Amino acid sequence: MPIPPVPKGERTRRTIVDHAIATAYRVGLGRLTIGELAAGTGLSKSGLYAHFGSKETLQLAVLDEAAARFTAAVVRPALQAPRGEARLRALFERWVTCGMSRDPGVCLFVKAATELDEQPGVVRDRLAALHRSLIATIGTVARNDDGEFRDDADGGQLAADVYGVMLSFYLAHRLLQDPAAEQRARASFEVLLAGLSRDSSRLEPAVPPPTESDQTTGSRS
Repeated sequence: MPIPPVPKGERTRRTIVDHAIATAYRVGLGRLTIGELAAGTGLSKSGLYAHFGSKETLQLAVLDEAAARFTAAVVRPALQAPRGEARLRALFERWVTCGMSRDPGVCLFVKAATELDEQPGVVRDRLAALHRSLIATIGTVARNDDGEFRDDADGGQLAADVYGVMLSFYLAHRLLQDPAAEQRARASFEVLLAGLSRDSSRLEPAVPPPTESDQTTGSRS
């Protein structure tokens, strides 16, 4: 059965939101205006107002679309993995991959957190609700483990820890441009998984291989 064509009005709205996401990713949601979008899309201000009505409505649409893209790229595919560590690892892997790719439609959802944290209003409230939903999803993944994790594993604490790892990763990778950002995030995540495991040996620190100076000192003793 052929898929019906997307109505022109909806196509135009998608074009506007796509451009709005890319603009907000570059300059921030606060500087996203109807006037700037009119210049960037070639549409009239009156046409843009017909679709969104206000800057606030536009910002909410951008946040919702960014969250939907994050869900499609990260959350929904991860939930197809087997329960427990495999599902949690799939969520982390996809999240890191999106962070490394700097996809505006996916990364804006996280990036906007620092911009809006001190700006009360409906846009901040919507962003906070979206983040709470993601945190709750991580906690649910940890709890629905089919007995793979320790009985006393705290899903809420794990969600907070994973979020902390990812926010640290974003800071290191984007602002600090630390070439080891991804490696450090992965190391931190492995520690979290080891803490969940029923296998206590995973918590034992790995013994690093001896360095050249160690070997030289040992040969002289």
